[in-house]
Amino acid sequence: MTEQRLSLIKSKLEKFSPDYYDVNGTPGVVTNPQSIVEICTILKTDKELCFDMLRDEIGIDNFTKKNRFEIVCYLYSTVFRERFFVKVLLESKNPEMPSLTSIWKSANWYEREVFDMFGINFTNHPDLRRIYMPDEFEYFPLRKDFPLMGIPGSIILPNK
Repeated sequence: MTEQRLSLIKSKLEKFSPDYYDVNGTPGVVTNPQSIVEICTILKTDKELCFDMLRDEIGIDNFTKKNRFEIVCYLYSTVFRERFFVKVLLESKNPEMPSLTSIWKSANWYEREVFDMFGINFTNHPDLRRIYMPDEFEYFPLRKDFPLMGIPGSIILPNK
């Protein structure tokens, strides 16, 4: 991405005062859960930006007291052939953020996966339920405090 394009993004998101970062040449922004929907709406609908594709939305467990969880949204502009990241920092107690399904329909499955594996709640999600684990499973396997070998007896496995 050129410096001119990055300056354009910064001017469009100026009122949110986000932090900017770079990952191997791909720019990104760090924001809070309260601003994520508005920022993503601007990034998608603004004709000069046009990040029309949500390629992925992943969860990260930093296993720290402050900002334990992160949600990273990987955006792509099919018009300008550019990538951009949007990162949201979440606390360890009751991690939640608004769903992005109203902006990109593809967020549906990504958010269900993050919910299932990390226990992060997406408010206003149209169908937030487990996608891999059984509904009665009480744990979140990709959290760093989940035992490496699992929890004996927590899930019934089929006999051989």
